[in-house]
Amino acid sequence: MATTNINVRVDSALKQEAEALFNDLGLSMSTAINMFLRSAINHDGIPFEVRRSVPNAETRAALDEYEEMKKNPDNYKRYESFDEVIDEVLSDA
Repeated sequence: MATTNINVRVDSALKQEAEALFNDLGLSMSTAINMFLRSAINHDGIPFEVRRSVPNAETRAALDEYEEMKKNPDNYKRYESFDEVIDEVLSDA
């Protein structure tokens, strides 16, 4: 079977982490990529779920609070500067 090269740019840290993982599994990067491509062909698509990240409950609550603050800005304290915010935070600590 003839082979060909694929050039892919990835973050250096990502490559190192992937290589370490594949080495632990007894695979080379080339073998792992071939496995992914074969799996994609067998699945007739990406072989795993691809979707947007869903914010956790804490993040969702913060986003909801932000929306509420935008709708009713008079219900919330305003600051003239970031230093004023820091001063208040440090005085409460």
